[in-house]
Amino acid sequence: MRRTASTLRRAAAIRRAAIATAAALLLAVSPLRAEQPPPPAKDASTYPAFDTHAADHLTIAADPYDTPEKEKTFRVDYLKYNILPIRIIITNSGDQPISLEQVRIHFVPAVGDRIPAAEPSDVERRVSTRDRVGSRIPIGPLSIHHGGGADNKIEQDFHEFEYAALAVEPHTTRAGFLFYDMEGLGQNPLRGAKLLVRRVQDANGKELFYFEIPFDKYLASKSSQMD
Repeated sequence: MRRTASTLRRAAAIRRAAIATAAALLLAVSPLRAEQPPPPAKDASTYPAFDTHAADHLTIAADPYDTPEKEKTFRVDYLKYNILPIRIIITNSGDQPISLEQVRIHFVPAVGDRIPAAEPSDVERRVSTRDRVGSRIPIGPLSIHHGGGADNKIEQDFHEFEYAALAVEPHTTRAGFLFYDMEGLGQNPLRGAKLLVRRVQDANGKELFYFEIPFDKYLASKSSQMD
């Protein structure tokens, strides 16, 4: 099973490389720009789905990007391929840093095994296979935003948006996206599901009690906004 910590380290390395070549890439990738950036991350406790450990001064929230409007952040319509982007927001309100070096972040459906975050290659295989066989999922068409193939757009999305912070400094909020494969989980995979965050460590290397973030809170909030 892939480790989320490895995903974070890979994302951090990618971002460092991207910074080093930013000037050269500016013109090259501008046609692949996402439609709209995600809004600035707020304190994690302000999101509908979160879990707080008051004694550790730490709150973790999960914000699914499960609507066409929210998904405009990305270059690819991941929902069409049963890939769900989830924004992870972590707020450290304490005076010591929090380490994510060993973190595990799994999507836990109502029925079934834990699902680790997908790698870009996983998403690319799903997109290329689905497009090749012509299967369609009734969520909406693939959004094409000018130039570049699907693989290129997926790589750009992961480079720009994937959660990469290996630490959360005191009195700081960090945020980014992880992508989860919802294949075979039905029309509403969030119902009864949760995000499980384990192996978060304090400044002394002590492992904190795990975080459970139920998505039913998010669904209830979403339903109330529609009433």
